[in-house]
Amino acid sequence: MAQKTPVKDKAVKNKAADAGEHQNRIRIRVKSYDHKVIDSSVRQIVDTAVRYGADLQGPNPLPTEIRKYTVNRSSFVHKDAREQFEMRIHKRLLDIVNPSAQLIDALMDLNLPAGVDVEIKM
Repeated sequence: MAQKTPVKDKAVKNKAADAGEHQNRIRIRVKSYDHKVIDSSVRQIVDTAVRYGADLQGPNPLPTEIRKYTVNRSSFVHKDAREQFEMRIHKRLLDIVNPSAQLIDALMDLNLPAGVDVEIKM
């Protein structure tokens, strides 16, 4: 008869992982309608983080959100004639582990182009 080995439950594993050093993390989420503008903005953020010697993870591209709108071409009878419009929202994700106070100040002072939405979570 085979002997079963005890399985560690997930709570024990998580406690073991948390027993190590607790790390601060800044999660930066960047959104834009234009992929060229978002790439240049992310490059500015990465250059600033590297200049201050931060441990950087990313930029990770997130799935592009596509919003489609369908409207009738005609105002009255022609129901079969339709037109579709779409909006593409490009997203990137950056994680900065154990940021310094100087880095946070530098990121707050960064001038990013119009049309770029930045969400910072600590």
